[in-house]
Amino acid sequence: MSLQGLKKRKSEVLISVSPMGWLFIFFVIPTFLVIAMAFRSADPYGGIGEQWTLNTLKDLRNPNYPLIIWRTVWLSIISTAICILTAIPAAYYISRIKKKYQDIILLFIIVPFWINFLIRIFAWKVFLHPEGMFKQLLVTLHISGPDSLLLYRPEAVLVVIVYSYLPFALLPIYASAEKFDFHLMEAAYDLGAGRLQAFIRVFIPGIRQGLLTAIIVVFIPALGSYVIPDIVGGPSAEMIGNKIAQRTFIDRNLPHASALSAILAFAVIIPSALALTRRFFKEKNSGSLGI
Repeated sequence: MSLQGLKKRKSEVLISVSPMGWLFIFFVIPTFLVIAMAFRSADPYGGIGEQWTLNTLKDLRNPNYPLIIWRTVWLSIISTAICILTAIPAAYYISRIKKKYQDIILLFIIVPFWINFLIRIFAWKVFLHPEGMFKQLLVTLHISGPDSLLLYRPEAVLVVIVYSYLPFALLPIYASAEKFDFHLMEAAYDLGAGRLQAFIRVFIPGIRQGLLTAIIVVFIPALGSYVIPDIVGGPSAEMIGNKIAQRTFIDRNLPHASALSAILAFAVIIPSALALTRRFFKEKNSGSLGI
């Protein structure tokens, strides 16, 4: 390797030291500590016992856990899919209008973040309340029955998760769409592609980096949600985050909460690691072929 190449590699390493150290201290070490606590005994006063044991993992054989885990997974996947499918055409439209209108629309998207997250969730609870105006309107229009509930069900959790995390999907997709070269779309039209075909085969692949970021920043928070199902979901819409909070603050069983947290962490880390490994070998093979 030439001297110039060594200097470039050295500068890259120096630039990477700070973020890698940050990730190691605030992500890798806490993750290992949580996993390690899952193999410790529970202290009767709510702390961590001194003994190493597998009893905590055996306690995970609770018959209610598979249903709660399944509910967590499907709510997270569906809410992520809805956010992405809604954000793609919205980002396309925003990126195509005049700049001054883009700023106004983005302002309306960001303004709700100025309001406390809990207040927004409680506002949804009031909105969906059995005696609320929305429910009365549905009853008046004969869309809903007087005895039907809009609250305390998985569908209510899904709606509020989509509302809460849709901006997180829209902003990174819009950032990619803004940089997209729309002359490629015009070229696709000239080659005989229809608008929908060009949108799917040209525009969407061109914003794949924004799509990947949007999926990550929506799916991971949705997977760990516990405030939303606790306020608008109730016992019939519990997610794994609710059980972790219950084991931590009510039962004061930190090893059990750590075991559940480890399951949640592995559900995110393993697919991400596999995807990164696949991408690494793909780029390595492409480089070796000179592509």
